[in-house]
Amino acid sequence: MIKIITVYGPMLLIALGRTLLLALLGLFFACIIGMIFGIMGVIKNRACNIISQIFVDVIRGVPLIVLAFFIYFGIPYFFNTIIGGFSMNLTALQAGTACLALNCGAYMAEIIRAGIQSVDIGQMEAARSLGLTYGQAMRKVVLPQAIRTMIPTFINQFIITLKDTSILSVIGFPELVNTAKNVQANTFMSFQTWAIVGIMYLIVITILSRSAKVVERRLSVGR
Repeated sequence: MIKIITVYGPMLLIALGRTLLLALLGLFFACIIGMIFGIMGVIKNRACNIISQIFVDVIRGVPLIVLAFFIYFGIPYFFNTIIGGFSMNLTALQAGTACLALNCGAYMAEIIRAGIQSVDIGQMEAARSLGLTYGQAMRKVVLPQAIRTMIPTFINQFIITLKDTSILSVIGFPELVNTAKNVQANTFMSFQTWAIVGIMYLIVITILSRSAKVVERRLSVGR
């Protein structure tokens, strides 16, 4: 184990950095996607409600590994071969970010929808009675209150997204698990390699979990 840490430690730390970067990028775009479809799920428009529900059901119903293969291999094949006239190639980072953004975005949409619905309906009615449009009332009154309650859940979703990055080793992105496979192949030390990787994940996820609890406690006190 000491040999792995001294020789391959820097490589594993760089891979951990790539893993965190991928998770952050995925979560960033997932928040945008989740906000769009979450709001579409609560506004008084039947068509928007249906579109939001279809998106959530379809993405949540497809395994992450299938979604990763579809985006990395399927979409370029569709544009380059079936449609033609394109020369499209996605890097593992681009495909991985899109995959995590869509997958996490579907869950974020439900989190945001539930957060908005948790705000007393009287808040919206009061804002509208003061002359605000629906969009202004949502942006200035409802969403700030909803986001306050959703922050701990966002951190928990980031933890889930961080763990999901390990699946993206199947498309060749050099995150922690993919790098660990190379270390194992070079050293033939399976137990030691995966023990170190497990400890690295455990440290990061424990820090994030503790942070979520601290934030949740502070928000509860501030109410």
